Amino acid sequence: MEEERWEGYVDWRGRPALRAKHGGMLAASFVLIVEVMENMAFLASASNLVTYLSGFMHFSPSRAATTVTDFMGSAFLLALLGGFLADAFFTTYRIYLISALLEFLGLVVLAVQATFPSLKPPPCRADSPCEEAAGGKAAALFAGLYLTALGVGGIKGSLAAHGAEQFDENSSRSRKARSTFFNYFVFSLAGGALLAVTIVVWVEDNKGWQWGFGISTVAILLSLPVFLAGSALYRNKIPAGSPLTTIAKVFAAAISNRSGGQIARNAVVDMKQSPVKAVVDGKNQQQQQEEEESRSEELKWLDRAVEGRPLHRALSCSWQEVEDVKVVVKLLPIFTSTIMLSCCLAQLSTFSVQQAETMNTRVGRLTVPPASLPIFPVVFIMAIAPLYDHVIVPLARRATGNETGITHLQRIGFGLVLSVVAMAVAAAVEVKRKRVAMQVGEGSEGPLPITFFWVAFQYLFLGSADLFTLAGQLEFFFSEAPATMRSLATSLSWASLALGYYLSSVLVSVVNRATRGGGRGGWLSGDSLNRYHLERFYWLMCVLSALNLVNYLFWASRYRYRAAHKQLQQPQQCV
Repeated sequence: MEEERWEGYVDWRGRPALRAKHGGMLAASFVLIVEVMENMAFLASASNLVTYLSGFMHFSPSRAATTVTDFMGSAFLLALLGGFLADAFFTTYRIYLISALLEFLGLVVLAVQATFPSLKPPPCRADSPCEEAAGGKAAALFAGLYLTALGVGGIKGSLAAHGAEQFDENSSRSRKARSTFFNYFVFSLAGGALLAVTIVVWVEDNKGWQWGFGISTVAILLSLPVFLAGSALYRNKIPAGSPLTTIAKVFAAAISNRSGGQIARNAVVDMKQSPVKAVVDGKNQQQQQEEEESRSEELKWLDRAVEGRPLHRALSCSWQEVEDVKVVVKLLPIFTSTIMLSCCLAQLSTFSVQQAETMNTRVGRLTVPPASLPIFPVVFIMAIAPLYDHVIVPLARRATGNETGITHLQRIGFGLVLSVVAMAVAAAVEVKRKRVAMQVGEGSEGPLPITFFWVAFQYLFLGSADLFTLAGQLEFFFSEAPATMRSLATSLSWASLALGYYLSSVLVSVVNRATRGGGRGGWLSGDSLNRYHLERFYWLMCVLSALNLVNYLFWASRYRYRAAHKQLQQPQQCV
């Protein structure tokens, strides 16, 4: 009977999960469908939000851009909270349901505000300056935004991990299926984004923002019954308590334990012990010896948490706890190396949209909303994700003998290379756009005589970078993290995006202050984008991205994968 159960997992009612009934790709497929709906609801608001804030809340271009990056940064950073709660106290199943309700409430607030003129500033008039949203109107706006961000964070921190939990860690076939799940998870992200930046953005620009927020509200509400429809198939990992407590305990023990070499725990032998006790002690000694033999040679100073003399019984640690903390520490340099890419991605929601607003967005008789520009990388991702999983990966498996075809760290590295190229392209395109603006003249009305397809190039390169990096991150953090910390570790992928958006806001402020002087504003200040020196900012981003790539290669080349059994013939180093 024990062999028929999934050890450490329960069904949605808290009963033991069964191998014949729970888990597998069918269960994970509900997650993929839900992700399409959830990401559409989120991005339908976020991708065009800078236009809403500028046109209806009358924020300045720089404040609108900062508000969007802060909102998206908060949403992704709160994924850490969702992942932590799923690992420590709840299940990923419950966290999703709670978070979806929170996002629903936040979108309701935004939809109501967009519907009633009394909750928005009055329209701009030619004889008076525009009135920026303030007081209760601003409070309603930010309440809706950050309630939505709290819900989005919980979903991001639980949904991907919930899907990945449906696969057996100890089966090569299941691990390959899990890799396919992560590829199609990114495909689902792109599918939701495609609906958001085409249908919903068009509705927002042509029918009104109340309808756009309304569609997002309905989408996240409908995702709940879809998610619940898979309840009978899900296996849910039993929470194992706070992983942060284990991390803190190991660090505290390693720092405070008295040194003096390994303690000879078995030096004193009780000559009167019973034969039964001797057998039990022998088994414990054998288990302890196996744990010591399996410990890594890296970060040896953490071994003091076991080898030293603990100051208090509460600081007693096992070798397994020490090895788990070592894994977490080794993941951090990889995590920090992806933040700069996220900073580059933040530009797609802010300055790139503002660039497109000044350009000719007509395609034949159709006028394309600037916020729909992400359609280019989205369509590319949806085309390349199945090709990657069903063609490239099998070929790479035969060539490298690697279970995943291309290692997770190689995928992330390729994405970082593309980010450097993308920022160089963005700078070159902005130079061309400003040259056209200067030829036309400052007082000209209407869009510039240059097609918005030029801006599409930076979307294409950054979208491709996101495909390789995000899918690689999600699977890398989930598969390498200790079993008790996987939701939290997977959330690092979203936290990287959050810190990238925050870094973008900081860079804008720092660059403006550093370049201000002599009666002139900074590179990114002024009442018109044509007065900005956006091309210089993009070149700066290109240089920083190149330096970040060098930093990543340093850490990735030294990383050793934790579980060698997951590879067919893979060398332990990533490159």
